[in-house]
Amino acid sequence: MIFADVTERLHGTSGPFELSVKLELEERKTYALFGCSGSGKTTFLRILAGLVEPDSGRVEAFGELWHAPARGIRVPSEKRGVGFVFQDYALFPHLTVRGNVAYSCRDHALVDVWIKRTGLSELAGKKPSRLSGGQKQRVALARALASSPRLLLLDEPLSALDSTMRVRLQDVIATYRAETGATIILASHDLPEVFRLADEVLVLEEGKIIRKGTPREVFLPRDVSSKFSVTGQILAIDKAGVLSVAWVGFGGSAAQIVLTDADREYLSVGDDVLVASKAFQAILWQTVRRNS
Repeated sequence: MIFADVTERLHGTSGPFELSVKLELEERKTYALFGCSGSGKTTFLRILAGLVEPDSGRVEAFGELWHAPARGIRVPSEKRGVGFVFQDYALFPHLTVRGNVAYSCRDHALVDVWIKRTGLSELAGKKPSRLSGGQKQRVALARALASSPRLLLLDEPLSALDSTMRVRLQDVIATYRAETGATIILASHDLPEVFRLADEVLVLEEGKIIRKGTPREVFLPRDVSSKFSVTGQILAIDKAGVLSVAWVGFGGSAAQIVLTDADREYLSVGDDVLVASKAFQAILWQTVRRNS
């Protein structure tokens, strides 16, 4: 069990707010933190990792107290058995790809395994300055996995990758959990990724968990009956004569959906939506709105 009851003052795009989270998570499952930028996802992950000390609260994991200031307990990050993939990668610029991965693991054979699994074999001798953003992201993931963490924290870990590599590394993450029984907490904006990896979703808004459940419970409305449904994001909204048309992206493709007058009132570019077919007509249903 992982237990957290923490508060931390933050400042978002709309001004100051308080991260206030109290939850219990089961071990050996994958959880997705879903919400707009600035909702507190990264700060919560950093609190679990021991990189941020919250203003108040307690953190307990795997039967151990990690943070309990009233009892003088503050377990440092390096003793928590946590792997962390940062949004900005946090690679060591003076080390090669192999050196960065090996930093978290002294087992050379295991380093080779994760370099291969993340598709970095041909880049093992290069330094971060010679890598693309997507390649750096793969190095950060390989380094975290090579440390064999019991808790793996992933902060938008695949956002810089093309769709093919993204799916490949989603498989790597899922396989790691299956092989090791690790607990994974994934902060992501990508709905297909959440559906593919997460057992449960925690929707965070301005520091509070406003919704939780399985991906289907959280994102698929029960009152929409359809032959098929798929999640996407509104890329653009155009006027076509008297009609409004939304361009909705799904991974590497996009489709045009005609909007009703009611749709046009509340849907905006950047919204995450469910696209469903009902009575031979495509309809859109908003899931979580992004901050503008």
